[in-house]
Amino acid sequence: MNNTTLYKVIFINRAKVYEIYALDVFSSDIYGFIYVADLVFDQNQTIVIDPAEEKLRDEFENVNVLHLPMQSVIRIEEVKKKLSCKIRDIKKYENISVLPSIPRQSK
Repeated sequence: MNNTTLYKVIFINRAKVYEIYALDVFSSDIYGFIYVADLVFDQNQTIVIDPAEEKLRDEFENVNVLHLPMQSVIRIEEVKKKLSCKIRDIKKYENISVLPSIPRQSK
């Protein structure tokens, strides 16, 4: 039996909503960031079944660790099995809003 914990990480990147899978997710040593490592993609490299997953694999090909800003993370789920990775337009998530922040004082 495989006791490896698998996480589904949903976050916003460049006006798109990304859904990726990773084996390691922690609070980063960098304040305000989430540490995401050991990304999991389908191993079928000879046949392109899912273009979104292929695009994500290419984008994160040389990435060892992602440090995602907390405000870009929508949700982190602990899942039993991996489904397809996705990239969606943010319009499908119109109920997402930015948390209020303290306005900066002008000098």
